[in-house]
Amino acid sequence: MILTTSSSIAGFHIKETKGLVKGSTIRARHVGKDIIASLRTLIGGEIKEYTAMMAESREEALERMVKNAESLGANAITDVRFSTSMVMSNSSEILAYGTAVVVIQT
Repeated sequence: MILTTSSSIAGFHIKETKGLVKGSTIRARHVGKDIIASLRTLIGGEIKEYTAMMAESREEALERMVKNAESLGANAITDVRFSTSMVMSNSSEILAYGTAVVVIQT
């Protein structure tokens, strides 16, 4: 599966547009990680526990989006984007979305 943030793929022609595809996951923060994160905010620096959690969430959302595209018969997704929103005080949703297409090499 080819994924791109642009609306075209170099060396390929879009033969068919299958439509919008998406994948999402909602993750809750962990109490233990919150304590460590709170300490890190006092001394500064990257909050690695949350960085890792968000990276895992993005990968899960991408995998779900790809499965959605495959179920439509697509072999590529263009205009890939991410969106993040807070669902409740301790959890957030990561949404990956794009346009499923069938491409042929030129």
